[in-house]
Amino acid sequence: MDTQFWLDRWDRREIGWHLDEINAHLQEHWPKLGLACETSVFVPLCGKTLDLVWLVSQGHRVVGVELSRLGIEEFMAEHRLEPRITELGALRCYQLDELVLLQGDFFDLQPEHLDGVGAVFDRASLIALPPPMRARYAEHLRAILQRPVDRLLITLDYDQNQMSGPPFSVQPPEIAQLFGANHHIELLAEIDALDESPNFRRRGLTALTERVHWLRPRV
Repeated sequence: MDTQFWLDRWDRREIGWHLDEINAHLQEHWPKLGLACETSVFVPLCGKTLDLVWLVSQGHRVVGVELSRLGIEEFMAEHRLEPRITELGALRCYQLDELVLLQGDFFDLQPEHLDGVGAVFDRASLIALPPPMRARYAEHLRAILQRPVDRLLITLDYDQNQMSGPPFSVQPPEIAQLFGANHHIELLAEIDALDESPNFRRRGLTALTERVHWLRPRV
């Protein structure tokens, strides 16, 4: 799976991960993190999610990264926003007062791009990656953040023999392996999500569990 895979998905409008509403788990569980409203939040592989708007509405400065230029431009058009656009090496920066969207490859991010970030919301990035890429993702995220920060992580768990990803199944032991050295991992919610996911049922799943995790930095 390479970058062209995702660009082709956008071109073909195969963006089933996009929700036309704010993520309910974000709204319910984000306040539990107890973050100051001025905390800067990073949203990896953000697409054109409405979650960006909700986080800004809570007083946060938000930084997102998205591979697809089409995704970012659709976000701006749908919200009638006119960002300042600059080139940052391999990345293109779309900047508004409290929202910065970086268009390009997540792995091209450098620490200076996330300077001051104090939290991460990950609904669709870890589960978008096949197993060999998830360790690389976790290591790069650690490197560019430079210090452990609070994270709200949403994952899916299902029998990978019944359906090929993406989204991929990510189980709790792998989350502990990827992030446990620097974070306490607290399970905030575990939901039987199959009835709410008819597309997954059609793809062959007989069970689907959605989990919401709070990754708290180890002191």
